[in-house]
Amino acid sequence: MANSSQASAAKTFLVSAPMKSSNKRIENLSKVNLTALDFLRNRIYVPAGIIVVFFVLIMLRLWNLQVINGDYYAQRAESNRVRERQIAPPRGSVFDRNGTEIVSNRPSFNVVLIREGKGDVGKVLERIAPILDETVTDLWGRVRQAKKMARYEPIVLKKDVDWETLAYLENHNYNFSGVRIEVQPVRVYHYQDLAANVIGYLGSISKKSLEKSDHAIYRGGDIVGKSGMEKLREADLRGQKGQRISEVNAKGFEQRLLNKIEPLPGKDVYLTIDAGLQQTAEALMDASHKAGAVVVMEVKTGRILVAASTPSIHLEDFIGGISQKNWAKLRDNTERTPLINKVVQANYPPGSVYKMVTAMAALAEGIIDSESTIYCPGSYHFGNRRYGCWKRSGHGDMNLKQALAQSCDVYFYQLGERLGVDKLAEYAKKFGLGSRSGIEMEHEKGGLIPTMAWKKRVKKRRWQDGETLSVAIGQGFNLTTPLQICLMTSMLATHGKLYKPQLVEKVVDSSGLPVETFHPILLQELKGLEKYFDMIQVGMEEVVQGKRGTGRRSRIKGIDIAGKTGSAQVVHLSKSKGMKDNEIPYKERDHAWFTGFAPADNPEIAITVLVEHGLHGGSVAGPVARGVLKEYFRDRLQAAKK
Repeated sequence: MANSSQASAAKTFLVSAPMKSSNKRIENLSKVNLTALDFLRNRIYVPAGIIVVFFVLIMLRLWNLQVINGDYYAQRAESNRVRERQIAPPRGSVFDRNGTEIVSNRPSFNVVLIREGKGDVGKVLERIAPILDETVTDLWGRVRQAKKMARYEPIVLKKDVDWETLAYLENHNYNFSGVRIEVQPVRVYHYQDLAANVIGYLGSISKKSLEKSDHAIYRGGDIVGKSGMEKLREADLRGQKGQRISEVNAKGFEQRLLNKIEPLPGKDVYLTIDAGLQQTAEALMDASHKAGAVVVMEVKTGRILVAASTPSIHLEDFIGGISQKNWAKLRDNTERTPLINKVVQANYPPGSVYKMVTAMAALAEGIIDSESTIYCPGSYHFGNRRYGCWKRSGHGDMNLKQALAQSCDVYFYQLGERLGVDKLAEYAKKFGLGSRSGIEMEHEKGGLIPTMAWKKRVKKRRWQDGETLSVAIGQGFNLTTPLQICLMTSMLATHGKLYKPQLVEKVVDSSGLPVETFHPILLQELKGLEKYFDMIQVGMEEVVQGKRGTGRRSRIKGIDIAGKTGSAQVVHLSKSKGMKDNEIPYKERDHAWFTGFAPADNPEIAITVLVEHGLHGGSVAGPVARGVLKEYFRDRLQAAKK
């Protein structure tokens, strides 16, 4: 029994010992597995959390794209498929007061290259160069300049090709892969350069102007008015762009047309200019290559019938952009300055046409009456200086009528001395001198009417009494524009009424309805001076109609004209002393003036002619005025003959 118990105990020990060892190993293994499991679980949680975060962000982004900004991105996606291209509208036409078309439009056919990736561009350029009368090098230059442009944007190879070239390209288009013809309206000038300084020219919009403009209206490369009415009336003339809406492929090339909105033409502008009268004035000035200006105005309305500035720019040079050579030629012509509109942008000493201002001041201030006489011996001594009259032998005794008719300097020297410079300035300003008129022209100059205070402020020197004598005959510091002298003359014709000078008769929309019409604007009226106007008019009539009048060459049989001639010095007389007219250097010759109105007894128009360095008003400017007046009164003169 004992042995049996021992054996049983031993067996139990032998069995239980390994079991305990195994359980311990299992227990240890379980602890290891749990630790590894926790580690694995942690490794799964972290990326799972990151995935959840990313998923939430993606869902939020999708919410933003599809719900919040869905419309915006849908539009952008659509724009990648649909492209809108603007169609340039035809600009409004320009007419004269009688409905004569001066400027209109015609289609310009431009040859363009679209880089669709079909064919060899180099070979296309080689084939098309002789047809366009261009070098391959120049064409490649235009292609390289367009490097930064999108490939679907057309590259202009040549603008405004002729009909023969157009027909050839259309009939052989299979030889010119990627070459297309685009149509763009360009200006047509029916009377060449008529009123070029008034009408102005076109050009591509500048970067500076584009930045300031309404981007809904203008884009880079648009053609806009650069000067004259083309610029000032840009809003009326430009029209409204159309649109070509097409479907494009992934590269941006057009596949099919979806819709087309036709452009709306610009409004038509009718000027107050009379084309026939303007032509006459310009032809008379061009006949002997005169530089200067001619202005004609209706005295009772302010309508400008003629506004000629010579020489003028050549308008067709600006179609498609003026060449550097032609621009340099205009810019560097400093002797005759074609880029300056001499009607308002150039200042000149008025010379003897200012003497009506001196006469009015002397009459109104009671210094003289119509019969007061002053003796002219040919010069006037003031202080230690001698002031000469243009007639060295002298005029003798002169009253107002005679002094105006013969333009006696000594007579007006003495009036100026008695009046003083400030009183002269007061009356000059009453006649519109020394200030801008407000006419619809760019960069109008205001001229200069000197005073004692002006010289002290600007020149930092005291006014000298002798300077007043020069001012009294339109010399010295006096500066005026041809338009200002015409306005002064108009006031003399109307006995003191000054109307605003205007250039636009009406503006008409594309349906023919007027959106703007002319209305006379009375700026000022001088009252209480009627009898003095009559006295001055008598003298002005004697200038033209009198036997000794300086404006005899402007006389027209059947039409009484009241006028005044003038020669304005540009350098001191001593420089040309002893020289014949043709020996005086061009830039040192006097300017020639004529101003007047007609008919004298019932004035309709005032006319002012300024010929730069023309020397003599009576013999140079006067005949130009005569020719213009004859054209204006042509029908009446012919009727009178019958």
